[in-house]
Order: sequence, then C-alpha cells, then structure tokens
Amino acid sequence: MKTVTRSTCCYCGVGCGVLIEAENGRITDVQGDPEHPANFGRLCSKGLALASTAQSLTGRALRPEMRVHRAEQRRPVEWSDALDHVAARFVDVIERHGPDAVAFYVSGQLLTEDYYVFNKLAKGLIGTNNIDTNSRLCMSSAVAAYKMALGADGPPTCYDDLEHAQTVLFAGSNMAWAHPVLFRRLEEAKAKNPAIRWIVVDPRRTDTASMADLHLQIQPGTDVALFNGMLHHLIWEGLIDRDYIERHTEGFDALKRLVREFTPRAAAELCGIAEHDLMQAAEWFGASDAALSLYCMGLNQSSHGTDKNLALINLHLATQQIGKRGAGPFSLTGQPNAMGGREVGGMATMLAAHRDIGNAAHRDEVAKLWGLADAARLSDRPGLPAVEMFESMRSGKIKAVWIACTNPAHSMPDITKVREALRKAEFVVVQEAFMQTDTVPFADVVLPAATWGEKSGTVTNSERRISRVRAAIEPAGDAKPDWWIANEIAQRLEKRIANAGSTLFGYASTQAIFDEHRTLTRGRDLDITGISYALLDEAGPQQWPYRADAKEGETRRYTDGVFATGDGKARFHATPYLGVADAVNARYPFRLTTGRLRDQWHGMSRTGRVGKLFSHAPEPALTMQRADATRRGLNEGDLVRIASRRGSLVLPLQLSADVPSGTVYAPMHWNGQFLASGGINETTHGAVDPHSKQPELKHAAVRIERAELPWRVLAARRGDTLAMHAAVQPLLVECAYASVSFEEGDLIVLRAAHAEAPQGWLERIYAALDLPKGDDTLEYRDARRQTDKRVIWRDNVIDGFVLAGDIANGDTLMEQLRDAQPWLGPRFAAFSVQRQHAAPRDRVVCSCKQVKESRINEAIAHGATVPELKAALGCGTVCGSCVPELKRMCETAAVAS
Repeated sequence: MKTVTRSTCCYCGVGCGVLIEAENGRITDVQGDPEHPANFGRLCSKGLALASTAQSLTGRALRPEMRVHRAEQRRPVEWSDALDHVAARFVDVIERHGPDAVAFYVSGQLLTEDYYVFNKLAKGLIGTNNIDTNSRLCMSSAVAAYKMALGADGPPTCYDDLEHAQTVLFAGSNMAWAHPVLFRRLEEAKAKNPAIRWIVVDPRRTDTASMADLHLQIQPGTDVALFNGMLHHLIWEGLIDRDYIERHTEGFDALKRLVREFTPRAAAELCGIAEHDLMQAAEWFGASDAALSLYCMGLNQSSHGTDKNLALINLHLATQQIGKRGAGPFSLTGQPNAMGGREVGGMATMLAAHRDIGNAAHRDEVAKLWGLADAARLSDRPGLPAVEMFESMRSGKIKAVWIACTNPAHSMPDITKVREALRKAEFVVVQEAFMQTDTVPFADVVLPAATWGEKSGTVTNSERRISRVRAAIEPAGDAKPDWWIANEIAQRLEKRIANAGSTLFGYASTQAIFDEHRTLTRGRDLDITGISYALLDEAGPQQWPYRADAKEGETRRYTDGVFATGDGKARFHATPYLGVADAVNARYPFRLTTGRLRDQWHGMSRTGRVGKLFSHAPEPALTMQRADATRRGLNEGDLVRIASRRGSLVLPLQLSADVPSGTVYAPMHWNGQFLASGGINETTHGAVDPHSKQPELKHAAVRIERAELPWRVLAARRGDTLAMHAAVQPLLVECAYASVSFEEGDLIVLRAAHAEAPQGWLERIYAALDLPKGDDTLEYRDARRQTDKRVIWRDNVIDGFVLAGDIANGDTLMEQLRDAQPWLGPRFAAFSVQRQHAAPRDRVVCSCKQVKESRINEAIAHGATVPELKAALGCGTVCGSCVPELKRMCETAAVAS
C-alpha cells in the first residue's frame, strides 16, 4: 500500500516541506510540499535525492554494539544490555570524578524533542553543563552577535523579505549552493525587478558572486575592516538615520570614533579591493529602501566571528535597515534544527528557552519548571563548548562522552587532536544512524538511531518557523528514535544518581516532550505557548514568538524599534579589525579557505550514498589560481600536499580563476570514508572566538608542494556500491592519496597514489571489488615495473577493472565501463594505450537531469540562452541548483566570442 507523509527535509536550515512516498515499509520517492511556506514545493538536488539515500540498509546502524574492554571488538547486544551498560559506566565516572567528568556532544540535525531530553538529562539530572552541539561550529557567532546587539537570539527577518529587498548583501555565503531554494526566490525577484542590486562579499568568485552587481573579493578574514569602512563612508555621506540612532540605540559615539580610522581607502587596502567598490557598496546599502544582508559560515567560522556579525549589524542599525519589510541582518542557518537546539538550551553556554546559566533567577525558573527537588543541581558554571570539550577530553579531565548524530572526528578543526581525545577517553558512546563515519570506530558502544523518514518531532528553520517532522516508515532494524534512547538511559540514571529524584523522565511520546518544552518558553522572547502539535497539524508550520493569546506568530521582529534589551534599545559595538588567527608567512604562504559543494552535505554519510550526487564534483580537489600553479610548476590534476602547522593531506589540483592569487580552496565534505585522510580539517586551526567559542574553520595558513607519488591506481566496478565501499574504505589509509566516489548506474570508482605499491594491497582491492580471476578476466602483471592490470567482463560487457602502476588507458576503460556496450574486437586490446580515442570525463552540470557539460557548451556555441538551454536540454528545470552555473557558462562564452 502506498502512503504519502508530510514532513520536513533533513538538510539545511531552509526547512523545506517534503512529501514522502512509501510503499511496503520502503521510501520510494520524495517531492517538495507545495503547501509549505518555506519552499512552496521546491527542493534542491540534495532534497530531491532523499529517497535514494534511504533505500539501502547497507551501512546503517541496525543493532546496538558494545565492548567492555578497549582491546575487544564490539559485538551486537540487546538494547537492555547496551542501555544498562551506558548508564552504569556514566554513573561510575560521575561517582569517581564528579558530574563534569562526563560530556554530551549532540547535533543540529536532532529534532527539538531529542535535543530537549538530552539537555534535561545533562543539566537537570546529572548536573553538568557539558553538553554542546555541532551548531557551535556553524551558528554560535551569529547567536552571540544577535544577543549582544539586539538583546536576544533569533533573526529579526523572514523569508518574505527575500522578495521585498531592494539591495541584497551576501556576506560569506555561497547561497546559490548552500541554500539554493531560497536563492531561487531572490533570482525570481531580481528577474521581475532588475533594479534590485546584489552585493557579494567573498574571497572566491562563487556562483553567487558571479551573478552579483558588485563582487567585493576581499582577502580572507577582512570582513570587519570592510564593514567599518562602509560605515565610515555612510557617516561621511550622511546616509545614516540619526533620529533612529538617537531614539532606538546606544553606543554609536564609541563606534563612530573607531570607524574614523577606517577611511574607504584604508579599509579597501586592508581588504585588497578597489576603494570605489567599497564606497559603491556603502551607498547602495545606505540609500536603499530595503537592504537585506544574508550571511553564513564566511562570517561565523572565525576567531573573530562575533565581531564580523556585529560590524554588519552596525550597518543595519545605523541606517534603520531593520524591523521593516525587506530589510535586516539575516543569519542563514546551516543545519535543519540548529535553532531548535538553541531554543531548548542544548548548548554548553545557555539554559532552556534562551535563559542564561549565570543568572540565578533563570536557574531557579528552570529548576521549578523541571520539578527539581534541589535547584542547586543546576550548575552555575558554563559547560565546555565544543573545542574546549575535546581539549578537556584529551587532557583527561572529561572521562566519558556521549556523541549523538554528529561526526567530530571529521568536522572539528585540527582533527588530529580530536582523534587523540577520543582515544584518551575512558568511555565513548556514539548514537548514530550510519556506521560509516570517522567517529564510529572510536565508540565503545554504538546505539543505533532512527534517521530521517523514520522519526517524528519538530524542527525550527532559519526564519524561526517550527515545522513537523513525521515518520513515513518504521525504523530500520532495531534502531530507535534519539529521544527514546536518551529517555531510557535517563530513567536508569535516575535510579542510581544520589538525590536525583525519580520524576524527571518517563516521556511516552514526542508530543509530551514538546508540551513541556513550550511551557518553559512562557514569557520569554521565543514564547511558543500558542503552538501545539494540533495547531501544526491543522494550520501548518508556524513562526515564533507565538504566545498563547496570539492569533499567529510574529513575521518580523523589532518593527516598533523596541529591542529585547533591558531598556529596549539596540546596542552598537565598536569592532576593531583583527587579523586571522593563523597568519601566512614565508613557510606557509597560502590562505586556505573551505566551503561546501553544491550536491553534497556535511560528512556525506547520507548524500555519499547516491551516485548522481557525485557527478558535479566526482573527486576531492584543491583549487588554486593558474598563475600561482605555473610559478610552482604545477598542472591541473597534479597531486599536491597541503600542509599547515598542524597537519597535512594530499589532494588533486584544480586550476581556476575563481580564487585570487595567494588563496586556495578545498571543500569540507571529504573525510576518511572517501579519502585517505580525515579531510581538510587535518589542517584547520582550533582558535576560537572569545564570545561565541566558534572555531576558525574557514581559514588556515598552508603551503602547497608537489606530492611525489609515482605509483598510481585507477579502479572501477559495477555492483552494490555501498557494500563495495564498506570493503574498500579500510584500505584507503594505506596510500598517501586515495579517494572513492560513486557514479550513477551502480558504479564505484577508486583513485590512489603512493610512492610504491603497498605490500599485498592490490590483492585486497581485488577482493573488495570482487574482481576474481576467471574465464572472463584479462590480467597483465609486470612485477619489476610494479604494473598490475585486471579487467573483468560480464556478458561481453566490461564490468570492472583495476589499473595499477600504468593508468594511461584509464579514460578509455572508464568510457567503456560507463557506456556498458558489448565489447568489440579482441579483449587483449583493453590494455593497449588508446589516448587518441579517450577523452577526459564529461562533467555533469545538472544533477537532476544528468545533463553534461559538453551538451551545454555545444548548445551555447549555437547561441542558446539559459531559457533555451532549459527548454532544449531540461537542465535547470527541476531543482534549479545548476542555473547559476548555466548563466556563468553563457557569460563566459559571450566574453570569449
């Protein structure tokens, strides 16, 4: 029987509504929900592929696993044994070392109800504030700035502002890739009104930047200098609103004194841009009827991220570009429920409902609402935020850690230290839906969690809108919802922790959790006492604040000029310009920046299961400007070693004019499941912002040198890609460089390089890829030259191959494997070098329709415009994520002609 379930996408903070089709306990399709106010039926390439990510159980965590001693292998156990063991080990650590010897590291991909139980478990039952989240890595600088400037967390804006903004300032956000559904709305608004101006602040010429009216290609980390220079010019030109400043703000005089030094010329020199461009940006912003800023990791992931946010908010306050339609500082959330986690206090530096740990009255309120017998059980000491948490684990202060729905062994900065911390901890619990993450190998206990499509609750998106998440199918295997797991262990702890009481837990449903959560928000800035499951089911997603006596939530905040501070006035903050934490020098002369790919998500545990999501970027790469490469004798495709003061890795080189001289770029998604290293965070810096404690993941000083790895491997096989991946992945680390990717059509591709052939490695690769010797196998081996080749046919069609030592014919064999056509001629010709027939891989531009670059370029050469490309080839007509690239390709061709 086919069912359709209304739910919410599990990727970015846009919070798109989805319709999940399921049949016989299996998700069969996912479409956008046309009634959801966040996306009105649109989905990006990742959202449209959600059904494909859920259809195989290979790689899923299906049963609890446990080991008693580190030297043992984990073994499957019953749920009761795993739950009892976790509770006993946590109680043991607490009794020996105190509550702050344990920690919880959770995720912005948890549902609000999951988050709530974890937060109450840590703070209300155990009595530690050592619970933090991977949202610390993405949104905490925005949170700190909102609170410091406006008095409370939460964007004052909404998605409706996208259609009404007359000037849009993108700062540190490649929105075309990171939040493509919202970007579609901006594109449509600009198409209707070409007078709308876009300003993009980004060190790279991204797809977003390529569509801008003005691209400010600043040096990495110079955002504060830019915004201070813009404010200087706004003051000089009389484009500030002095009446608004006087009536609704404080602190402007101190800021004015500071920015006096940031003349447009001085600021532009610091940023590495033209002075007139800085002044143009300031004038467009200040003179606009409605200026909207959209920002993300480029501002937040910095050791001065809060200052960057504050400096941008200063511009809005000074010009009254806030509290009105189409205007305001809009932080775009990176994860689906980063905001929901903040609402319940699921971070080390806050209490439930935006309360403060250091405020005794706030602690008393939470203790009373939770029914704690002793309010002193709520610790008055802030917990350890993410970076400090793992440093404390590494030093031995934190003995036990419970990690839920996140992958710190990949996503944290300076991951060598994170791996050391996980090895040092006495007890590591990993609660996860997928077994193939870089963190799972460190687990003493694995608790299998239900994943998207299998669990119910709520999430809050970037515009403060709460949506229902609903289960379409039952959890796979023995997996359980995250809240259920935390609740079960909490009940066991209640019986064993002295003076804990016995009434804190025992939730029977997510609705019971949500009802308790909304009670804690009464009278707070995020009051949601007017929202219930019944309302969400009847009327759909709702924005907060939504008080019990209200008829609807507030679309925009601060429309009356009254802010959430004690006196109702917003605060300007003087933001001095400070350089990046990891400065370049002669030894480390390049500025490394990191970011997202269009079709991949975070650590790829979900998107990395789908072949077509690799088609736009089939392997990892380091992007460098061509002139920088030429000076170093480097060419496209060369393997290079990227080294910082902390670590190194090897990646293929990609040449592009999109990065300025002296800057290189690498995507953040690739990790030890798809690469011979932990990914780019081998090199990143652990320095944190003093206010938000968010680390500087966006920048590191590095050197680039050729990796001398003459022994190369190219292998490919058709079949069960996830099963083959599980077999191949442990072998990657034995090579200096290795990467795995998938292609549509059940094809796995392995690329590797080393100084010489690792002993016995190839035989294990043959076994992992199921390439046995046989009648349909052609093999060639030259031990002296370390050359080894094998091709296997099925029904006279190439089904897989390995080329080791000599990969000159690799492109030809890949072409044959992809085409899946019967082999013509003698089979021994498979090893002959046929460079004249081979062509480099034809990159896929449109993932949805699998439209390749060559077809698009051919159509453009015949004069096709973007609308004509859509009509003729279908590219850009489904999710639209490729439309910015189509426009770039047309523009590039026009310039070349």
